[in-house]
Amino acid sequence: MATFLAEQISFPDLRNWEDSNLKIQDAAKAVAELKTLIARQSEEIRSEREREAAKTKAREEREVAQRKLGSLAALMQRLDDLAPQMGTAPGGYAFQDWFYDFLAFAEIEHRCPYNTGGRQIDGSITVDGTTYLVELKFTKSQAGGPDIDVFRGKVESKADNTMGLFLSMAGYSSVAVSEASGKKSTLLLLDASHIYLILTGGMHCLEVVRRVRRHASQTGEAFLPVSSFGG
Repeated sequence: MATFLAEQISFPDLRNWEDSNLKIQDAAKAVAELKTLIARQSEEIRSEREREAAKTKAREEREVAQRKLGSLAALMQRLDDLAPQMGTAPGGYAFQDWFYDFLAFAEIEHRCPYNTGGRQIDGSITVDGTTYLVELKFTKSQAGGPDIDVFRGKVESKADNTMGLFLSMAGYSSVAVSEASGKKSTLLLLDASHIYLILTGGMHCLEVVRRVRRHASQTGEAFLPVSSFGG
C-alpha cells in the first residue's frame, strides 16, 4: 500500500476543492517524504542482507580454512610417520603415494608415475600452463650431481617447454645445486623445508613453485631456500 502511494504522481480526488492547489501541494510533499522513507528502509534492508551475506561468506571461508588446516595436519602427520622408512624401498613407494595425495589435496593438476621409453618417471604436475616432470628422492643422503644429470636427461628428452621439479627431502649437495643451475636451466629444486612450509599453512604449493620459478628465471639458480623467500 505504501509503495503504491509513493508512486502516485497525480491527485484527481483533490481537484475542484476550494483549496485544491494547497491540498495537492501537501499531498505531493507527503508522497515525496513517503518515497524517501521507503527508499531509506529499502536501503537499510539491502544493507542488512548484504551484512548477513558477508557474515555467512566469512563463516563458510573460516570453515573451509579450518578443514584445510585439519587436512594439512593429517598430511603432515602421515609424512612424519614415514620418517623411520626414509632410505628404504618401501619408504620410497609410500612417500610417492603420499606426495600424490598431497597434490590432490592442493588441487594441482598432475599425472601419477609412469614409464616411457624404458625410463621411470615419478609423475608430473602442471602449473600455469607449464608441465614439470617430477623426481622424488626420499633418502637420508642429499641428492648429488649424478642425480641431477640423470633427471636432466629425462626432462630434455621431452618437449621444449617441459621443465623438471626435483624434490629431495634431504636436500642437495653444492655440486647438485650448481649442476641444476644455469642460464637456461629447466630444473627447479625443492627440499623438506619447502614441503613443511606448505604443510604448516605458510604458502600454497602453487605459490612455492612460482616463487622458485621466478627466482630461477631472474638468477639462473635452480634452488631457493625457504629462508630466502622474503628476499
